[in-house]
Amino acid sequence: MMDDFEGISVFLAIAEARNFRIAGERLGVTRSAVSQALQRLEDRVGVALVQRTTRSVRLTEAGERFHDMVGGSARQIAEAIEAVREVQSRPSGLIRIAASSIAERFISGPLLAGFMQAYPGLNLDVTITDEEFDIVEAGFDMGVRLGEVLEQDMMAVPVSAMQRHCAVASPDYLARRDAPHHPRELIDHACIGWRPRPDVAPYKWEFTENGRDFEVTVNPALTTNDMNMMIRMACAGAGITFGMVETFERYVADGRLIPLLEEFCPPFDGFYLYYPKRHRQPLKLKVLIDYVRSHRQPAG
Repeated sequence: MMDDFEGISVFLAIAEARNFRIAGERLGVTRSAVSQALQRLEDRVGVALVQRTTRSVRLTEAGERFHDMVGGSARQIAEAIEAVREVQSRPSGLIRIAASSIAERFISGPLLAGFMQAYPGLNLDVTITDEEFDIVEAGFDMGVRLGEVLEQDMMAVPVSAMQRHCAVASPDYLARRDAPHHPRELIDHACIGWRPRPDVAPYKWEFTENGRDFEVTVNPALTTNDMNMMIRMACAGAGITFGMVETFERYVADGRLIPLLEEFCPPFDGFYLYYPKRHRQPLKLKVLIDYVRSHRQPAG
């Protein structure tokens, strides 16, 4: 009877990833092993379940029907096995997280370091990325983003207090140029902008006046996808840059940067650790969720 179940987990991984290599990475096996397991399954059922070409992988009509019938049962079996294991085991395994580069409190060290000390059997793989994508499809367990961009079907736990944007510049720059009194004056200043990649326009700077939000399209003298470079250039007097107050805190505290236009930058919803809703969360994810909840930063 066990032979009947062989390859089903591989088939489900292929159906989800639509890619043999990614399916193998998620299962911890080679692409060749994935292909062989699928072939044995197809030989047993007597029909092709997956249509493969050099450029794409898709389910056949039979494959779609098979997936609809076995998907739910396979997940229930996996959850049952995981539940039994959890009875007498400590959390173990790998947690893959995609975190925004500006999620300062989450990626700065103390929160994750404390979690690793509390759960030495767990390993973390944190990818810093500002691309917006489906974390499940990309093979991540969790993500960290601002609350305003989270998908509605995700569960979420706050990992920061309310956030604020602000513009900042060095004393040296402000000694050469008068500080702007209104965001629209930024178009006459040297600005340091951000964009995630070269084929995307630099982000517009967002402000609020009299309860109404508006954007300023600055013309950056320098544009980069690296927040650290933006800060270094601003500290060096190259111009005004814009980002999270939390990101600039240490530089403002020691006088290297001066906040500007703060009255036009009200607080907004902060960062969240988010993850797909499941009937039963794996233990490794549950302990991270509980740890974040117990160490959450007070609202402010």
